[in-house]
Amino acid sequence: KLGRCESQSVLEALPGEPKGGGAGRKAGFTKNTMGDLSRPPAAETLSQLGQTLQSLKTRLENLETVPAGSMAGAGNALGTALCQGLGSCAAPEGFAPRCHLKARYISGGNPQSGQRGGPARAHRASAPTGQKDNRPPDRFQLTFPLRTNYMYAKVKKSLPEMYAFSVCMWMKSNASPGMGTPFSYAVPGQANELVLIEWGNNPMEILINDKVAKLPFVINDGKWHHICVTWTTRDGVWEAYQDGTQTGSGENLAPYHPIKPQGVLVLGQEQDTLGGGFDATQAFVGELAHFNVWDRKLSPGEVYSLATCSTRALSGNVIAWAEANIDIYGGATKWTFEACRQLN
Repeated sequence: KLGRCESQSVLEALPGEPKGGGAGRKAGFTKNTMGDLSRPPAAETLSQLGQTLQSLKTRLENLETVPAGSMAGAGNALGTALCQGLGSCAAPEGFAPRCHLKARYISGGNPQSGQRGGPARAHRASAPTGQKDNRPPDRFQLTFPLRTNYMYAKVKKSLPEMYAFSVCMWMKSNASPGMGTPFSYAVPGQANELVLIEWGNNPMEILINDKVAKLPFVINDGKWHHICVTWTTRDGVWEAYQDGTQTGSGENLAPYHPIKPQGVLVLGQEQDTLGGGFDATQAFVGELAHFNVWDRKLSPGEVYSLATCSTRALSGNVIAWAEANIDIYGGATKWTFEACRQLN
């Protein structure tokens, strides 16, 4: 079809030349072997172009199976070729080819089949070679589109011993039943040292050393929400914040138990063993950004500043959200994200 468009545009660019089988072309042009074919009606042409675009779109989406660096280049090259080809063809009245094939995609890992006990042959994402990215290091989000046992992100840094903490993040999901596990922290001998999970039809829960508290979050609506959980080992007092407002609190959650150091912090999966043992039914499905951890209890004002993107908002002093601190595996992807500017 693109060949027919090209030949037709060349003929129209040669005034005075016959538009039949191409016999009257100037030397140097190849014969138009499609010039003798009758042109289909505009409606049929539109339908065929639509089918072709859909087929190429599907092929572009399937390029995720190619290594990240070559995927970006191949996708852009194919999109450019498609747009140039369509541009040389006279479009039927009322039809405008959609050539906005470039997206906000940054990078992603290759989907690999994994077994319970850890992902197999996981690949770390990398940015396309030769491209400069001037975005601030925290303006990105992670997307986990499927419920699998191999798609996850890993924080390069472990947690220190902590007698108090605050964990905050932006989150978006409408997965059912349950959005899964936004993050889990496992240490030797205890896979549930610190876990945030919404499993099945249960409410979201925070686990500390296998002790559980139910959190009063209402966030499984496909919209962006900012959530924070604070805790102190003294009497096991905890507080939950949604969109800058405290929605619940409690005590006696693993009192006088310090969070242990030298563990593995994973985003998107619940660990049954140190760094692995993922269960697809507990995997997070949705989008996550600005995951920050502090070794102290944030004040209500500090939480509100985070939820409203105030210039006074602080980054985590234990874990700060930055691309250099995160490795992604199994097909999870990174996209640009600016909190409070693209909400819902």
